[in-house]
Amino acid sequence: MRIVVFGATGMIGGGVLHECLADPRVAAVLAILRRSVPIAHPKLEVAVVGDVGDLSTIESRLGGLDAAFFCLGVSSVGMEEGAYRRVTHDLTISVARTLLRLNPRMTFAYVSGAGTDSTESGRVMWARVKGQTENELLRMGFGGAYMFRPGFIRATSGARLPSAGFAALYYLVLPFLRLASLVAPSVMTSTDRMARAMVRVALHGAPTTLLSNREINALAKQVEVP
Repeated sequence: MRIVVFGATGMIGGGVLHECLADPRVAAVLAILRRSVPIAHPKLEVAVVGDVGDLSTIESRLGGLDAAFFCLGVSSVGMEEGAYRRVTHDLTISVARTLLRLNPRMTFAYVSGAGTDSTESGRVMWARVKGQTENELLRMGFGGAYMFRPGFIRATSGARLPSAGFAALYYLVLPFLRLASLVAPSVMTSTDRMARAMVRVALHGAPTTLLSNREINALAKQVEVP
C-alpha cells in the first residue's frame, strides 16, 4: 500500500508518519512538506511544496496512491472565519480534488475534531467550517472517505508537540486524562492508534465514516502491527 501524508511535521501527522513507516503493510510513504526536514527512511519519499494548496508542480509523483492521510491543520484561536476557512476548508478541498483526479479509488482519511458540526449551522465557527469540509469530502466520490474526530490525543513516538506552551499544558493534564481513560477509554486516543486506525480503513474500510475516539481505538486494535 502506498500512502501520502500531509502535515507530517505536526503532532498528529508526525506520529502517523512514524507508525506508517514501521508498519509492514505500508510499502511506501510520500510526505508532502512545506519545508525540508531531516527525515530519512527507506520507505519514505519527501516532496517539498511551498503552497500545499497547489500541487501542480508534483502531480507526476501523486499517481498510484492507495490512501491519503490528511493531518494538516491550524488552531482557530485568534483567527477570523475567512482566514480559517481558507487554510482549513479551501486548502483541504483543493488537495482532495487533485488526489481524486489522479487516484479515483483511493481512500481519504481526514483529521477533523470532536465537536465538529455536520449541520454547518451552529454557533461555533471552527466546528461549522470543519463540518462543511467533512461533508464535501464525503460527497466527492473517493473509494473511501473517513472523518477522524479525536478528542484528547496522547503523543506517542514520532509526534511533535507544537509549542512550549502547549507542551506545558499537555503534560499537566495528561496524568489526569490517563486516570480518566481507565474508567472511560473513549476519553483519549493516541497518535499511534490514529495511524493504525487509518491503515485499517485504508485496507478494509470501516462501519461508519465519522470516527470518534471510541471508534478510532476499536479500529486500532484490529490492526496490531506484527
